[in-house]
Amino acid sequence: MRSPRHYLAIAKDWARALKRDVVALWLAARDPRVPWYAKLVAACVAAYALSPIDLIPDFIPVLGYLDDIILVPLGILLAVRLIPAPLMAEFRAAAAAREGRPMSRAGTAAIILIWLAATAFCVWAIWLRNR
Repeated sequence: MRSPRHYLAIAKDWARALKRDVVALWLAARDPRVPWYAKLVAACVAAYALSPIDLIPDFIPVLGYLDDIILVPLGILLAVRLIPAPLMAEFRAAAAAREGRPMSRAGTAAIILIWLAATAFCVWAIWLRNR
């Protein structure tokens, strides 16, 4: 039987690979050699993953971490499959060579707009109900 340290090491390696792939997708979204549909998916996934604001805040029990555990890895998987393998290998190497993690202002703005729209819809629905 393997020790808990072994599984912790596997989880850390997986998390590092996800971070690297997010940066690689951020690079892919800006590269002219990548097909437009792959750029679109890569840009959306990278913007969301690099945004400091989550669609579902982490303080909400269970649901708050579902986007980090399920949505982001699935988005990365889809985007990676759409990008040609030799290009993805190049982007992964470039991402591994980078020290810092980029931040997505567009992703932050998109999440804020979604929250504002949801809030406006709720206020509107309550106002209509009480009229």
